[in-house]
Amino acid sequence: MAVTEEDFNYDEPLDEPLDSDLEQEPLEGDSGTVSEDGNDGEAARYYQRKARWYAVQVASGCEKRVKLNLEQRIGTLDVINRIFQVEIPQTPAVKLRKDGSRQNIDEKVFPGYVLVRMYMDDEAWSVVKNTPHVINFVGAEQRRAYGRGRGHVKPMPLGMSEVKRIFKRTEEQKPVIKVDMAPGDKITVLSGPFKDFEGEVVEVSPERSKLKALLSIFGRDTPVELEFNQVEKES
Repeated sequence: MAVTEEDFNYDEPLDEPLDSDLEQEPLEGDSGTVSEDGNDGEAARYYQRKARWYAVQVASGCEKRVKLNLEQRIGTLDVINRIFQVEIPQTPAVKLRKDGSRQNIDEKVFPGYVLVRMYMDDEAWSVVKNTPHVINFVGAEQRRAYGRGRGHVKPMPLGMSEVKRIFKRTEEQKPVIKVDMAPGDKITVLSGPFKDFEGEVVEVSPERSKLKALLSIFGRDTPVELEFNQVEKES
């Protein structure tokens, strides 16, 4: 789901934490519930208007799985009127393969986290928190009154300026070229006049699909420019 300007239309700044522990203050004169179709007039508009963005920590590599599972749970558990969006901020990148070909990929801005726009109450919190592979909301840990165990984590909404900055970055950043090679890596030359020579990478030029390595030629370290597909990184 695309993020639009309407998703940032809050009636108050989001740089301050919620005053309550979990629930946002209910609509005056209303029970805080809406009908099953999510269109209970004033209450539904209130939930939408008061929805905020929260960062949720998830198990490493499970961001897409959490997004899919949570979106399914939102409908199944009938909280579509309180949890509105689940996003994984990503930026475009180009991965250079060993054969020199290029693969367009999306790179996560914050690996291990998803962003959720929601109206925070006990039920919505429970739906998110109990989604498989979710670790916890990002927030402030409340100390236990007694005992040594960890306290309850109070979810803290992200500031509006921070949210805008995150999504602006995903929309405007140009593709970054990625290659699994860096200065200091040990390599073996696979083809060309220096086949079977071993050396050390001193410079990487992803945009040209080339690197410069120091090879021992006649007993002297000599810088040689090579194509990515001419070398193999030693494990």
